Amino acid sequence: MYLRPVHTDLHFPTLYKFIRSNPLGIVTTAIHSPNYHTIQSSHVPWVLDVEDEENATDEPRARLRGHLARANPQTKALIEAATKSSSNKFQDEIMVLFNGPVHHYVTPKFYIETKPSTGKVVPTWDYSAVQVYGTATIFHDSSNPEHQEFLSKQINDLSKQSEEEVFGYTGKDGAQKAWNVGEAPESYVNLLKKAIIGIEIEVTGLAGKFKMSQELAGGDRRGVVEGFRKLGTEEGELVARTVEERGELKDRKKG
Repeated sequence: MYLRPVHTDLHFPTLYKFIRSNPLGIVTTAIHSPNYHTIQSSHVPWVLDVEDEENATDEPRARLRGHLARANPQTKALIEAATKSSSNKFQDEIMVLFNGPVHHYVTPKFYIETKPSTGKVVPTWDYSAVQVYGTATIFHDSSNPEHQEFLSKQINDLSKQSEEEVFGYTGKDGAQKAWNVGEAPESYVNLLKKAIIGIEIEVTGLAGKFKMSQELAGGDRRGVVEGFRKLGTEEGELVARTVEERGELKDRKKG
């Protein structure tokens, strides 16, 4: 991911919040195998664990936990590579890309400062993303108690996270209670667990990119905000708010 300084965010708490708000990440691997494509990607919902989150350091101390279908060719390539190590670790670098909730084409018509004066404007696309690098441990042996324990914790934590954070089923203030894995028959859950493998990524690097018009002159940025608000859509309002937030953050840093 091209990290132009004006669009780059390396503040770990901000990036952790972004991941938790947008937990569906695209995991990408590059595994040389005679049986499968070298480069493969899969959409996976993740649980983020952070060590001592309140005291951010210069290095990320975090892990991502997820699971993939055993029938997935990417899973098969991961198992093939991991089983070469007695610890079931995939030592090569792995990447997960988390995309923001909204992205949008930006028309030059929004640039109310530069377009009338010089005409030197072109279209662009606004978006946000966080890119994570790390190394992975693969939990694929259904007969191994440690692997079973990982999968049980993973699916329980992911279900709780999704029910409470996505749907707001907290059981508080009149909200519905969250569904939990225990509501499904144990035999059914055990059967499904055999059809998945667990993956835990130790994060070695992460960076955020918020390309949300913050590099523009003040008048042009206001024009982008006004232009998206005039669309009268939920998507347009979200883009406008993000452009405002990122612009204000840039101005504070500059000031």
